[in-house]
Amino acid sequence: MSTGAIIGIVIVVIVVVAAVVVASGELRRARLRRQFGPEYDRLAQQLGSRKKADAELAARKQRAEALGIHELSPQQQASYSGDWTAIQERFVDTPAEAVAAADTLVWQVMQDRGYPADDRNASMDALSVYHAGPLEGYRQTLGLRAESASTEQLREAMIRHRALFEDLAGLRHGHGRAARDVSARDRGLAAEDASRTADAPR
Repeated sequence: MSTGAIIGIVIVVIVVVAAVVVASGELRRARLRRQFGPEYDRLAQQLGSRKKADAELAARKQRAEALGIHELSPQQQASYSGDWTAIQERFVDTPAEAVAAADTLVWQVMQDRGYPADDRNASMDALSVYHAGPLEGYRQTLGLRAESASTEQLREAMIRHRALFEDLAGLRHGHGRAARDVSARDRGLAAEDASRTADAPR
């Protein structure tokens, strides 16, 4: 075989290997974007590089998997479901206090599931691994000053807290009787809230 042919083969092999490496990296990135959603884009912008975001999110997954996070028992789910109902009922009369209580409840659920609730940054990182969707909405409530927020802003915050709470507690997407009960109560309370708002003096 001539030297030219050998060189040609080596070049082809190098090109193929490079293509495989690039494709593998793109597949990995696509998986990360599917798992983390907006969190991926937020982190890539914050770090200034998709490559750095890839590395950070891969490291987050490893750290989260080492935490031993577990599901709630059915008894815990039922108890927290009742807690949420009580908080949501408070929203009609004291919305700011209800939002604060909802936030506290979210962190209680996290603690019971094994999240490092005493380390807020570590907990938020772990949430991005397992609950990226509702976490994005929850992040939007973090800068809200409840004492000066409008009722509409507080209502939106309550909805975002509920999304994360239900996801954490395993009550979303119809998981069991507790989820159906929570959904039914929420619809009833939403209707009651709307009725009271309509009747309230303007």
